[in-house]
Amino acid sequence: PLLAERFAPGELSRILLTHYHMDHVQGLFALRWGVGEAIPVWGPPDERGCDDLFKHPGLLDFRPSLTPFVPHLFGALQVTPLPLQHSKLTHGYLFDWHGARLAWLCDTCGLPPDTEDFLAGQRIDELVIDCNDPPSPVARNHNDLTRALAIVDRLAPRRAWLIHLSHQMDNWLANNRLPESVYAAADGLTLSLSADDPVTV
Repeated sequence: PLLAERFAPGELSRILLTHYHMDHVQGLFALRWGVGEAIPVWGPPDERGCDDLFKHPGLLDFRPSLTPFVPHLFGALQVTPLPLQHSKLTHGYLFDWHGARLAWLCDTCGLPPDTEDFLAGQRIDELVIDCNDPPSPVARNHNDLTRALAIVDRLAPRRAWLIHLSHQMDNWLANNRLPESVYAAADGLTLSLSADDPVTV
């Protein structure tokens, strides 16, 4: 469902964007004409944004971008932006919630060296990673399974979740098995980063 249908008025306190491709911001177009308090929005510093969102933001309060690799606090939630490799300027995020850590890496084709160096050796409880395609020698803009699993191996999270799955990837999953501790995510999935505080991603 659209953001305006999924959340009640006043329920959204802030929005973090990965990038300004339409499939990642289309929910903002209806949400901006809502009523109530302004909703702060952070994303990568893309001057073009998407269509006329910047020109006519409505109740969306677009803020200066968060600095990559620098932790930012939103109450008890620590958020660190991570540059990714995509056809448009894109950020992933490392979330730290009371010491539990989730890395959100979508959309990307491989990882920039600085991002991989930053994450290497850090404890990651949950890794959510772009895996658009089954194994493919010509993957671009999005990870294929081979590239996604190589990132999982290098970062060694407790669990990894494959997202941004194409129909071709769905077909592959119907006939093949993933490695241990690697799962295909589904719409509506909720990951709990601590016993008492579930976080929906």
